[in-house]
Amino acid sequence: MTLPQFVIITGPTATGKTALAIELATLYEAEIISADSRQVYRYLDIGTAKPTPAQRAAAVHHLLDVVNPDECFDSARFRTLALEAMQDIWQRGKRVLVVGGTGLYLRTLTRGLCPAPPADPALRARLQEQEQSAGKGFLHGWLSSVDPEAAARLHPNDTVRLIRALEVFLRSGTPLSHWQRAHGFRERPFSTLTISLVMERETLRRLIEQRCRQMVREGLVEEVRHLWGLGYGPDLPPLQTIGYTQIGEMLRGQYGLEDAIARMAVETQRLAKRQLTWFRAEPDVCWFTPGQRKEIAATVEKFLGEDCADHISGV
Repeated sequence: MTLPQFVIITGPTATGKTALAIELATLYEAEIISADSRQVYRYLDIGTAKPTPAQRAAAVHHLLDVVNPDECFDSARFRTLALEAMQDIWQRGKRVLVVGGTGLYLRTLTRGLCPAPPADPALRARLQEQEQSAGKGFLHGWLSSVDPEAAARLHPNDTVRLIRALEVFLRSGTPLSHWQRAHGFRERPFSTLTISLVMERETLRRLIEQRCRQMVREGLVEEVRHLWGLGYGPDLPPLQTIGYTQIGEMLRGQYGLEDAIARMAVETQRLAKRQLTWFRAEPDVCWFTPGQRKEIAATVEKFLGEDCADHISGV
């Protein structure tokens, strides 16, 4: 049986995934499904490096602006919506590119969903309130005591995933890491090619700092003010992520703009390191630098089984 196929473009933040994906989508008549856990939120545009209107005009994108910032969104919902989008794309005779740096979303899509207990909105709300009242680090400390394996993989500020891990433990009495190990993510419903971009550490550090400054120039401070004005305050999980956290703290007078940018850059570098660690542990990843466009195209061509290499010279 021939499995449906698609190409994944992933890698640490700021390595140029979106630009590469648009080039490949144009070359191979593909549409893009975003696998970014923050780009699903409406109004979070600049701080999530969401594709610009011009980029969206160049290639069709799916799973952007799906929910409001006060709505829940998890890997299960991502998988459901992504599968629906993929079927629609294939039925229209197009190819699929899945693009993003949220490793759990990619793993869930390609290797199945761990059958842990479903979401409990009331429990999630209580856990969120406990983190706010006890202070940052409370949930991570709690998770460390009941599921140290899961806690070791999560950043103390990753409230969404910390809540999910605790939710699973509290509802089932079994740590999430045990559920995941038993499941093993052994399903293989698709034929996939995973391309991960990577670059030298110092180069990436400079690009991250440049990106943070560019976000501020493009209006990140105003975007945070706008979100607050719409009623989406800093206690919501999407606004506790990198960029929104630091700008929000600046707006509350905790430090100045330059300090906020520096903190953004440091946290983004840490995120990139965690992403790289995740993708290095994944099987069958093809690694390229952003400049290896011809090599990337040749790899995609071989996977798709079509002779498109002569079109790549301008990519």
